[in-house]
Amino acid sequence: MNRKIKLIWDFRGVSASKTAQHHEIHLKEYIVLNHLELNITGHHDISEMHSIAYMVVTETQMISIRDALKPHRGEVYED
Repeated sequence: MNRKIKLIWDFRGVSASKTAQHHEIHLKEYIVLNHLELNITGHHDISEMHSIAYMVVTETQMISIRDALKPHRGEVYED
């Protein structure tokens, strides 16, 4: 079974939410340009000063995408 991994980028500060929203646009572009298997992205406000953007990749693709995009962290994605 090929697990799904959620790659996460953290943004902090007064513009964190807008930055996370904008970063998600670039993640979607990356998915299209690289014909990735999964098309799951999003952004979420943790607090007023902390937001995240994320994309979900297959475990087999995780290393190459991690090295290319340099997320801050990752976790196993549960549907």
